[in-house]
This record gives sequence, structure tokens and C-alpha cells, in this order.
Amino acid sequence: MRETMNTVLWIVQIILAVAFGVAGVLKSTRGRALEGTMPWVEDFSDRTVRFIGVMELLGAIGLVLPAATGIAAWLTPLAATGLVVVQVLAVVTHLRRKEPQVVPVNVVLGLLAAFVAWQRFGPHSL
Repeated sequence: MRETMNTVLWIVQIILAVAFGVAGVLKSTRGRALEGTMPWVEDFSDRTVRFIGVMELLGAIGLVLPAATGIAAWLTPLAATGLVVVQVLAVVTHLRRKEPQVVPVNVVLGLLAAFVAWQRFGPHSL
């Protein structure tokens, strides 16, 4: 059972790392130029959008690299926790902007990240 859960966690970590990695690269390199595809960026400065992107990219790396190398593996659940915070703030932003159609994506990503954090801090820590 432990091996199965570890495999599930790795799959979820990789899926989250890809999702946040792609989003992080886009936001950190394009900034407010994303207004056409991500209307919420109009509410934030270019520096803030790029900062969010860098945080997502660091979170994506943190989900995989420490656990894969065994070096500072405690960073993996911390990265997952940080991404939960990012998603909570994203939900608040979208609700404030009256964009409820986007919220389910943030909720799913946040719940998956919370699942990884909970398991990697606790019963399936590395």
C-alpha cells in the first residue's frame, strides 16, 4: 500500500510541477503582456505578475527536485504548501473580479497541492 501511495504522490507532484512550471514560465517571462489570455493581470503591476510566475516556477521545481535527489526533501511539502497559498489568493482574485468560471481550476490545483503537502509532511514523508 505504501508503494502505491508513493507512486500516486509522484504522479500528482509531476502533474502539478508541469502545470505550475508552464504557468510560471509564461508569467515570469511575459508579465502583463498576458492580458489577452489572462485578464486578471490588468489588476497587477508587471513586477507582481512576474513575481507570481517566479513563485509558481520555484514551487514547481520544489515539488520534484528535492524529493528526487533526496537533498533537503523537506522542501517538497513546503513547496506544495506555498502553491496552496498561491491558489487561495488566485481564488480570492477571481471572485473579486467576478470570474467564477476560473475558480474550479484553482480549487483543483490547490486541493492537489494540499494533498501532496499533507502526505509528504505526514504518513508518506520522504
